[in-house]
Amino acid sequence: MVNPPPPKKGFEDPAFLKSHVQSILGFYENRVVDSQGGFYHTFRDNGTIYDPGLRHLVSSARFVFNYATAYRHLGVDHYRGWAQQGLDFLVDHHRQPSGHYAWELRDGVVSDGRAMAYGHAFVLLAAASALQAGIDPARPLIRETWDFLETYFWQTDGGAYADERDPSLKTLNPYRGQNANMHICEALLLTGEVTGESQYLDRARQLADRFTGDLADQSGGLIWEHYNSDWQVDLDYNRDFPDDMFKPWGFQPGHQVEWAKLLLQLNAQRPSPWMVNRAVALYQAAMDKGWDKQFGGLVYGFAPDGSICDATKHFWVQAEAIATAWRLYRTTGLLRYLEDYRNLWAWSWKYLVDHQYGAWFQRRNRDGSAIDDIKSPPGKTDYHTLGACWDVLYQGQAVSP
Repeated sequence: MVNPPPPKKGFEDPAFLKSHVQSILGFYENRVVDSQGGFYHTFRDNGTIYDPGLRHLVSSARFVFNYATAYRHLGVDHYRGWAQQGLDFLVDHHRQPSGHYAWELRDGVVSDGRAMAYGHAFVLLAAASALQAGIDPARPLIRETWDFLETYFWQTDGGAYADERDPSLKTLNPYRGQNANMHICEALLLTGEVTGESQYLDRARQLADRFTGDLADQSGGLIWEHYNSDWQVDLDYNRDFPDDMFKPWGFQPGHQVEWAKLLLQLNAQRPSPWMVNRAVALYQAAMDKGWDKQFGGLVYGFAPDGSICDATKHFWVQAEAIATAWRLYRTTGLLRYLEDYRNLWAWSWKYLVDHQYGAWFQRRNRDGSAIDDIKSPPGKTDYHTLGACWDVLYQGQAVSP
């Protein structure tokens, strides 16, 4: 299949971005809703559902965000209904008597009952986005999820959240990681905006300072993924798994740019030159070390010595870089970030956007060729790609130079 040409007015054109949002939503439109509640989570490139009984907490929550936000921006009534349905599924099926949300369900039965801070970050994001869309029953879920995270995961001495508890909530895993904290920071930013309560932004700023400042100092100024229970960098954790979906080894260009984006979002609400400077440094390091000079696109991970440890190209990495490059351009006015934005889009347009069926492919080989036909495994939902388009659209449009 020959790809269509790039949009005539550029990838920053609002009409293109709105059309692209609709094309992504269109892939899921007639196949995502489960009449028994919630959403299907596992799609092949052509839209076939390959594991209809699986429900993953991250997907369950991200779909709520997708449809609540789509309703706000597009005004399509059934998206509000779908967001409400997704929120109901979280409460009625994922939430356990203990108050935590189970990581995974299969055919309506808990198959993995662990309490994961990462998953609860998205429950908080789902509740905040639903409330923002006018779904009032989401309001108490915000406070409940915040209180749960404070009770079972917050570590005052470490200045961050722990990662995992067993289903009984009695045992705290010694692993500590940045990924859950990054997404909690993201959720807190939206929660603070929606509720107007300062405690959420205060904590988001605390997490940003901790991970992009104090802890990054342990690893040469970049964000490392894994820590021990004393919040010391653990260079060996998952060393043999640089391709892990949630806990990969190595420096992740996608997480450097994602933290940079969060810093810029914080700066928009509470301006600080330090946050802009750190965002610039993290973003630039990701582009310098992660951009594939041979084939283009950002790789999944690079080792402490700078060598590529996973050259796979993931959709979410490019999408987060697109959003961050745009925010940097809007913040600094420097044309090099607009050029990066366009280059990232051009590579993604050629290799990651599915011009036949819609939405984005999950991942590609280093040269952009297909790996498999799994478009949307548990955890995907095109939340990153939709989010990037919305972020660019509602940061204002630039006039092409």
